[in-house]
Amino acid sequence: MLEQLMELVRENAQETVVNNPAVPNEKNEAVISAATESIAGGLQQELANGNTEGVLALLGGGSPQGNALVGNISGNFIDTLLQKFNLDKATATQLASSLIPMVLSSLGSKTADPGNSSFSLNNILNSLTGGSAQGLNLNGILGKLGGGLDKDGDGDVDLNDLKSLLSNGAQQQQKDREAEGGIGGMLKNLLG
Repeated sequence: MLEQLMELVRENAQETVVNNPAVPNEKNEAVISAATESIAGGLQQELANGNTEGVLALLGGGSPQGNALVGNISGNFIDTLLQKFNLDKATATQLASSLIPMVLSSLGSKTADPGNSSFSLNNILNSLTGGSAQGLNLNGILGKLGGGLDKDGDGDVDLNDLKSLLSNGAQQQQKDREAEGGIGGMLKNLLG
């Protein structure tokens, strides 16, 4: 999933990063990697914190406008741009407020498109939760919860069951990634 996400960021970064005179050309790929890391890490953090509804709304093709997690991801990306790339706050804010919503909108559109197999909801959530969504028909669940998901044993199947499953998986995946050097370590392996 990270490879596809990085390519999606790269596709949307031409104006905001590559053609931006405030971003030195030798830093373009590093900024694109940082944006990818911010998005993947931000989505995973939201799942770990139990914001399943927000993540599913965004990945289901919902507008990033007004979705609080977009602001959280943008804020983290701004911090990275300020700390790692020494961009001024106005440039970092402009870059993040343009690039992050654009990428998340494109990600949501691609994920919601049943004809696009490169970005499936199951694959994205499995990647973010260490496989916790394996075997679930998430597209079917979004329409109607059912089929053995009563993880909390309360006799009914509801969004709390799915939220718990994904949150626990995301938390475990975060622990595993920290032990391996974090998402940045994974990106480093991707880039060689």
